[in-house]
Amino acid sequence: MNDRSAQRRAPARVGPLDLFVAFVSITVVGFGGVMPWVRWMLVEKRAWLTEEEFLNVFALSNFMPGGNVINIAVVVGTRLAGLPGAVAALTGLVAPPALMVVGVASLYKAFGDLPAVQSMIGAVAAAAAGLVVAMGIKMTRPLRNSPRALAVIAAVLFAAVVLRMPLIWMLCLILPASFIAARLARR
Repeated sequence: MNDRSAQRRAPARVGPLDLFVAFVSITVVGFGGVMPWVRWMLVEKRAWLTEEEFLNVFALSNFMPGGNVINIAVVVGTRLAGLPGAVAALTGLVAPPALMVVGVASLYKAFGDLPAVQSMIGAVAAAAAGLVVAMGIKMTRPLRNSPRALAVIAAVLFAAVVLRMPLIWMLCLILPASFIAARLARR
């Protein structure tokens, strides 16, 4: 990790309106998957979190029940502006896509059988997968100097790709292993 990303950045006063606008802007551009945009907004654009803080919030959100991005919005909103911030971030994240989905569902019902529409959906799915891969690569950069972190990443990739292990089993196995490795490293 470089010194800049490890330092705690004290964001300027962040209010509920700031959080609402940030999460609305994420949902407006993040078709197919918003996690890359969430990371970009929180770490790179607004600098409300350091890379390490984002990784911690991301890990916590993956372990909690519910949608990862929703969990991140609530955690970050609460952290930066309390309960009103959590409500604002969550509303900004959920309201615009809900309205868009209703509109798109109506269009899909009417035109979903057309080959051109099916081709378009395939192309959008490929773009979304590329965004997720790019975000994963960016998230591993701060961890590249940690052999323990790289071992955990390799174990998770092996479990997911080779063993096709369900997420719940990976969490149940990797979380305790990561905790033990971190405890041993402190000694």
